[in-house]
Parts: sequence; C-alpha cells; structure tokens
Amino acid sequence: MKVHKEGYSILFVTLAVLVVLCAVSWLILPKAISIVATVASVLLMAFLTRFFRVPSRHIETRLNAVLSPADGTVVTIEEVEENEYLKTRCIQVSIFMSVWNVHINWFPVSGVIKYYKYHPGDYLVAWHPKSSSHNERTTVVVERPDGVKVLLRQIAGAVARRIVCYAEVGKPVNQCSELGFIKFGSRVDVFLPLNADIKVAIGQKVTGNLTVIATV
Repeated sequence: MKVHKEGYSILFVTLAVLVVLCAVSWLILPKAISIVATVASVLLMAFLTRFFRVPSRHIETRLNAVLSPADGTVVTIEEVEENEYLKTRCIQVSIFMSVWNVHINWFPVSGVIKYYKYHPGDYLVAWHPKSSSHNERTTVVVERPDGVKVLLRQIAGAVARRIVCYAEVGKPVNQCSELGFIKFGSRVDVFLPLNADIKVAIGQKVTGNLTVIATV
C-alpha cells in the first residue's frame, strides 16, 4: 500500500514515540500492561498508515463531467448564494469525509486556477451548516477552457486541523490531479452553475475521481 507524502512526518514521529514508550513499558511495567500497550501501538500505526493511503484507481478524464473531488458521503445539495468569488447563485454539493475515508482531494475539472485563498477559522463538526463559512478552509476556483467556473472549498472539521492545498493562481490543472489533503475528518464543498445537471443524491457514497457528481 502506497502512503501519501503528507503522512510521512506524522507516521515517522508517531512510530518513534511508540517504539520508545513500548520499550520503556517492557522494562518497568507488568507484562500484561506491556502487551496491551504494544498491541494498541500496532493498531494505532495501522490506522494512521491506512488513513494516509493512496488508492490505486483506473482514472478516465471526462470533459463535460464534474468528478467527485473526494471520497465520502454527499450531505448537502442546495441552491445558495456564493459571495466570496463567484458572486452569484450556485448549486452547492457538499461531501463529508469520515476518518475512514481516503483524505486526498482532487480537481474535479481541468482548467486554470483563477482564485485561491486560505481562511483561518473555527472547528465546528464538518457536517454543521455553518462550517462552510466559519471553519478553517481554503477556497479554489478553476475555470474550464469553455469558461465554466467551479469553486471548491476544503473545510476542516472538529478533528481535522490541517488543510494542505497545492493550488497556485494562474496554474493550469488537469481533472483528477491532486488538489490537496485534509488530515482527519473533514468536508469538501463544490459550487456549480445553476444549469449543472446533478448526478448524485443526499446520502450517496461517492468515490474521488470516479463518481460523476454533475455534468455541465
């Protein structure tokens, strides 16, 4: 299993700390406690390694499709006013990622990055209605060659407190290339034109780079 680069430092530090703690436990604590500590350490490392996994997927780009930018569950589909950049009515599709999902985020369309901004903020649970505007987040806008603009928002949750975003204004990006990574529970909002044909439903499980969430 391949591990994402964003997990290298966390895995290394965690492993080093756990090795030291387990070694000390075997030296000074009863055998039963040492066994429990060792098993717990192995399980923690297994969880972290799985969390930072890079999935192996057969990817096909689709020109008029908006692919899911993340693995998770669709929690919101609604018409909203997007006031940060687009300044117009849009369809918002929100995808919640639990700690069990892959946490890599991908660009759902190809185009040029027209806007990027990081917003510090709170850490409400990711499914809270106000998390989109109150939590730590990044906003990225990609303009396709045909002029269609898609706004993406990476949102930190109650657990996630570290958003990584690779977007650079003016940089061309390809559909399915990496947008970034959110460490632990989180959410991604996608803002689409009103004429977008939504292909998913609330409660539906989606897979990043594979599930078509809309065509436009």
